[in-house]
Parts: sequence; structure tokens; C-alpha cells
Amino acid sequence: MEKWFNVGKIVNTHGIRGEVRVISKTDFPEERYKTGNILYLFLPKAKDPIELKVKSHRSHKNFDLLTFEGLENINEVEKFRDGILKVPESYLGQLEEDEFYFHEIIGCLVATTKGEEIGKVTEILTPGANDVWVIKGKGGKETLIPYIHDVVKKVDVKEKVILIEPMEGLLS
Repeated sequence: MEKWFNVGKIVNTHGIRGEVRVISKTDFPEERYKTGNILYLFLPKAKDPIELKVKSHRSHKNFDLLTFEGLENINEVEKFRDGILKVPESYLGQLEEDEFYFHEIIGCLVATTKGEEIGKVTEILTPGANDVWVIKGKGGKETLIPYIHDVVKKVDVKEKVILIEPMEGLLS
């Protein structure tokens, strides 16, 4: 059976020309929302996903705005609200060395190179220059770790373990 990965959630329409407002959950929005790409829409009450072909993509505030081929006005896309856009595992491309999909990193155990356990990755933030991994430790304490070579020394997605060399003050 095919494994599906979330790309984003349609939270509303935008304007009257069939544009939808999406909160993205994808690692690579510019790649995933490229014109001509196929996305699958899973609606809460629908049995089967709806295949959609991306016609246009642009960013607006904290959202990605998409239009789909053959859907030209608000009335045709209004029913998509609260739908989840997904892609099958077969759509995930090969990544460069030291690049990972979010689903590979989330859930990994993080420890220092000296063996001190920090916690598990619960979320990935993408503020700009580099990703920031949110680590939840014992007692619910959250630690933010920048994904940079000076800090992250080894990522083993098969074993779900990440080794870091914390900079001074990073773990305090």
C-alpha cells in the first residue's frame, strides 16, 4: 500500500478566481508546488483523494497560494477547505548528502558527542538561513538546535539518532 506524506492544508479560498490558501507542511514548497505538479487532496468526508494539477503558486504572508488546472473560480474550490494536500512516497525525490525530509528527522533522538541525551526532535522551524530543530527533553524542556555543520555532527535516519556538538550556551 502506498505511503502518503502531507504537503499542506487548505485553510481557505483567496479571491474569486479559484485560488486557495495553504498552510504548508512541505520541506520544499518551491519544488512541490511547481506548475504542472500533481497533488492529491484528501477531504474529511471523501473516500478517495482528488488528483489536482498545480496551475500557479505564489507566497503571500505566511501562506502559499495555489490554483489548479480546470478550477477557475471560488465556487469550484470552496469545498476544498480543510482538505489535506498529500503526495505519495514515490514522488519524494533523491536528496543531496546532508539533506533530509522533515519526516526523517522528526522523532530522532538527539545526543551530544559525549553521550549526553538531549531529547527527541518534535518540530522543524524554517526561519531563514538554516532550519532550527525543536528538541523536547525530559520534563518537557524545549531546546532549539540550528541545523548547521558546526553543531550537527552526525545524522543517522535509519537508527533515528542525531549527534551534536553544542556551542557554548546552546544547551543552557
